[in-house]
Amino acid sequence: QVQLVESGGGLVQAGGSLRLSCAASGSIFSINALGWYRQAPGKQRELVAYITPGGRTTYADFVKGRFTMSRDNAKNTAYLQMNNLKPEDTAVYYCYADRVSLPPSTAWGRPGGNWGQGTQVTVSS
Repeated sequence: QVQLVESGGGLVQAGGSLRLSCAASGSIFSINALGWYRQAPGKQRELVAYITPGGRTTYADFVKGRFTMSRDNAKNTAYLQMNNLKPEDTAVYYCYADRVSLPPSTAWGRPGGNWGQGTQVTVSS
């Protein structure tokens, strides 16, 4: 398995930017698909973006044009560049890794999968 640690969250005003990082260890990073999820208080966890081992990215409609996901296999790190942040982006953001599945597989995002601890993003109005 791969171990994941998120960082880069914080407090930012609406319209601002943050860059989240997900540092990985413990497995072959390059063969894992990676995802960013977020969960706001009282809300279900939702998929924000994911990237395949080959580098193809897919985004939720609510972040298209504002967020960019990337990966650097040499650094064993995934990123989420978040621009033009909105108050509704406030959530805990989680990194996820999987070497055997992709959306829409029911195995993707499973609770027993590889998850980071999360990093808090708060966007003030």
